Amino acid sequence: MVAETIKKITFILAIMLLSLLIICRMCDGLTPSELLVDEHNLRASDTFGTLSVRFSADSVSAGAVGKKAAKGEIMLFGAIPVKDVDLSFSERRRVIPGGIPFGIRIYSDGLVVSELPKVHSDGDKESPAAKSGISKGDIILSVNGKQLKTNEELLQSVEGCGGKPLRLLVRHNTETFVSTVFPLFDTGCNAYKIGMLVRDSSAGIGTMTFYDPANGCFAGLGHGICDADSGSIVPLEHGDIVGAEISSVTKSVCGSPGTLSGYFTDQDSRGTLLRNCEFGVYGSYQGKTGNNTYIPVAYRQEVKKGNAKLLCTIDGAKSEYYDISIEDISFSELDTCKNMVIKITDPRLLSKTGGIVQGMSGSPIIQNGMLAGAVTHVFVNDPSYGYAVFAETMLYNEYSVDKTA
Repeated sequence: MVAETIKKITFILAIMLLSLLIICRMCDGLTPSELLVDEHNLRASDTFGTLSVRFSADSVSAGAVGKKAAKGEIMLFGAIPVKDVDLSFSERRRVIPGGIPFGIRIYSDGLVVSELPKVHSDGDKESPAAKSGISKGDIILSVNGKQLKTNEELLQSVEGCGGKPLRLLVRHNTETFVSTVFPLFDTGCNAYKIGMLVRDSSAGIGTMTFYDPANGCFAGLGHGICDADSGSIVPLEHGDIVGAEISSVTKSVCGSPGTLSGYFTDQDSRGTLLRNCEFGVYGSYQGKTGNNTYIPVAYRQEVKKGNAKLLCTIDGAKSEYYDISIEDISFSELDTCKNMVIKITDPRLLSKTGGIVQGMSGSPIIQNGMLAGAVTHVFVNDPSYGYAVFAETMLYNEYSVDKTA
């Protein structure tokens, strides 16, 4: 009898230990390896709810450019170590939330390959560019050693080649290679073609996330500007922003996201685009935001599930606050721009837009008086839901005053 009891207790303890190991392993994958913390107010007790951060004062040292850093541990229930974490002490940043529309004019660094159509030549149908290893989304940097900035420059080189092969310098993701393309004479167009459509510029309307008058810099969108056909982020050569207003809204419905439509109010530049990356667009700004109230930027561990406010513009150029709920939070380092799942709960916004619509990306999310994040994506099957990126991710990971000021 005693042996049976001991056997059962041993089995239960083994199951509990295995479950604890599984939970710790899951927590390891769902928590970051680095954390920014307020150098004046480190709160370790409620960092991740059941998870907290513990560090020793003896571990504090001078980190990069003289900033304080420390080694810590993420703890489960305040007692069980889950993983090591690097802590960087940072003075909390304060910015002005945006929520206003702005016009974007962007010119790419090289030519973005958007399509690879076939060339009709003596009964054959093929794309010489595709045959040479060029793919949609690649960047064409030069032809026969001549740097390319416009579509017309490439067209002139192709149509004037006389059938001779062309040497194209191509960037594919982070790699650069030379592709030799053999043009074909297109019998329909009566000209030499290489079967490649490219784009050198883009324009549209976006939403500003925040502005920092201290250095005249802004951030917007919460995700990069991508080529409409290839889906790749447009490499920025130069660009600017102009005034814009929202003129109409196409409501989102299940299966079809809506759109904010608008127009440029003028052609005069109000700022310069200096970066286009996966976390948004960044640059200098000399316009007005309609708001002069600074608010602190929340560290990601301070963002909680629950009620929040969305600041956005759906008519004209004046932003308004709407009620939302933060439904889920991911601290996984794999979810770069999908850190939060949010739900639109404000009946006013739902009646006008049906939820999240295209053009709303970058709209700031305010929680507990702090800038918590920005809208990035809509759930196509239920547009009242969407994804959002942490404001910390936009501000600290990719936004650098040294690089953009």
